[in-house]
Amino acid sequence: MTTLHVVLASDNAGKLKEFSAILSQAGVRMTPQNELGVKEADEPHGTFVENALAKAWHASNKTGMPALADDSGLCVAALSDAPGVYSARYAARAGRGQSDQANNAYLLEQLKDCTDRRASYVAVLVFVRFPNDPRPLIVEGTWQGEILREPRGEHGFGYDPCFWLPDLQRTAAELEPEVKNQHSHRGQALRALLQRLLTTQRVQP
Repeated sequence: MTTLHVVLASDNAGKLKEFSAILSQAGVRMTPQNELGVKEADEPHGTFVENALAKAWHASNKTGMPALADDSGLCVAALSDAPGVYSARYAARAGRGQSDQANNAYLLEQLKDCTDRRASYVAVLVFVRFPNDPRPLIVEGTWQGEILREPRGEHGFGYDPCFWLPDLQRTAAELEPEVKNQHSHRGQALRALLQRLLTTQRVQP
């Protein structure tokens, strides 16, 4: 199998481990951008795909290597798909502090009188072969659920304690990591990217 060395446009060790576990099947070896002296890119855009593309191009332009980036978040139907790309900064943008707990508390407050609790986690992955690649590979994963009225569970991060999965009868924070990876938006997107990498011969099996 041909090995493709890719810079991951993230400093997140957990994300590196999760991505590597799946994409190593396509001969992809990843190094996080901070190990290559690359600082995080700005994320000024209003869509997941634009932010992911900006991060991928930034990492590739700085290193000259192929790059992989993702942008993800929670979209709540009753809030017109907010917090969306601002998921990590949802409470902070309202002056309510910046932490997972603050974000969850602010979300529940926004939905306190709402009966429509439908929500989805969205992950967009962008893979570029070289700086300013005009033909990036773009895949999306979506995980449908509902927002509870109070948090449950100790696993996961972000909005997982409030994200209820009717089919599994648990929140995302009540799932073991391996089970979550089988169902999650990011797991879906990674598996889709794996197939695209193989079928488009970006790497050779």
